[in-house]
Amino acid sequence: MALFGVKQSVLRSVLLNFLNFGIAFMLVSAERSLKYGETVKDSETNDNYFLKAINFLWKSDESGYHHFWPEMEFNWQIVLGSLIGFFGAAFGSVGGVGGGGIFVPMLSLIIGFDPKSATAISKCMIMGGAASTVYYNLKLRHPTLDMPIIDYDLALLIQPMLMMGISIGVTFNVIFADWMVTVLLIVLFLGTSTKAFFKGVETWKKETILKKEAARRSASNETDNGDVDYKPLPSGPNTGPPKDNTDKEVSVWENVCWKEFGLLCFVWVTFLVLQITKNNMATCSVLYWVLNLLQIPVSVGVTLYEAVSLYKGRRVIASKGDQGTHFRVLQLVTYCAFGVLAGVVGGLLGLGGGFIMGPLFLELGVPPQVSSATATFAMTFSSSMSVVEYYLLKRFPVPYALYFTAVATVAALVGQHVVRRMIILFGRASLIIFILASTIFVSAISLGMKGLGN
Repeated sequence: MALFGVKQSVLRSVLLNFLNFGIAFMLVSAERSLKYGETVKDSETNDNYFLKAINFLWKSDESGYHHFWPEMEFNWQIVLGSLIGFFGAAFGSVGGVGGGGIFVPMLSLIIGFDPKSATAISKCMIMGGAASTVYYNLKLRHPTLDMPIIDYDLALLIQPMLMMGISIGVTFNVIFADWMVTVLLIVLFLGTSTKAFFKGVETWKKETILKKEAARRSASNETDNGDVDYKPLPSGPNTGPPKDNTDKEVSVWENVCWKEFGLLCFVWVTFLVLQITKNNMATCSVLYWVLNLLQIPVSVGVTLYEAVSLYKGRRVIASKGDQGTHFRVLQLVTYCAFGVLAGVVGGLLGLGGGFIMGPLFLELGVPPQVSSATATFAMTFSSSMSVVEYYLLKRFPVPYALYFTAVATVAALVGQHVVRRMIILFGRASLIIFILASTIFVSAISLGMKGLGN
């Protein structure tokens, strides 16, 4: 029954998000009908919604794109922006969300970039932070199971869909109105941050019970010296006491699942080749759209391979324990739909897909450390692809991008090290969930302020 409730909750979230996009689409269509002077007669005759959608996409870029890039010089804007970017990258890397919801308003309101350029530079910062976080996590083990802290099977299921969604989102970034994007974002972020917060409270209570039980056992054995060692929450199929791998490191060569990693790199390289080739084609030509559509069989093919293997039991999502061995078709389709949605939101707004993947992984029962590490691992591929696409579109100044990417890279390493030590010290992995929830909430507020400013 609990599993059925989780399925219902996930499916309801997917339908609600797609309903939001549908409503926003109709609102933008109405706005542009007024903007371009569509008469009542035209509206009555044009009752074919497919034709309306085509007309909507055709008109959307009539205003053109005019960037605004401020001169790079040392001033108070750079100092304040660097501080905000540093803390945003530190908290974002720990929560597995990237921090784009903080980067975009900072780049737009403080540094002075136009919204689309801010989105592009934000992706550069997310890429830097994600890459350094993955480097930090490659040697770490799962907190309770004998496996890497990155769940490669879960990443292989989600990441190809995420990258396909990124390509769609980058296209929508040119098409959609800024006000509609801001409204959708605030609604989405407030919902996910609230859900993540309650998940954190639930995990905190479980940790408190475990710590009390450990204290009682210690007192009964007359070995209580006032300090209770950190024992992670039980997870996985093992029936004995959970292993404590919190501070355990192994070599990268032993800790990486090379087959899954190779498949992920194959998807990334294929997308990269398609994007570079597409950039040399005439926009909207037949070959241009053929190259765009070729991304679909690549991403769907790899995800389908993983999904079929999970369905037939040849592969498992080990970080979920016993629950990661049995999947239904609806479950797998739902997870893939969330991957596409996370990519669309990421490419559209310059955010990391972790804003959706993080809360989703937690709802699936994945431990906070594994959820953060796996979401960040998937974001490394997707954000780097976005950076390539934005670079080919000439959407950001390279000096600014290099500087803020360096800030995010250093901040992510610092954040990972500090929070890992705090988890060991306080025995609270739920700290990651609270950081996730607070980062998403702050992002919703800051992006709302940015929308009001615009």
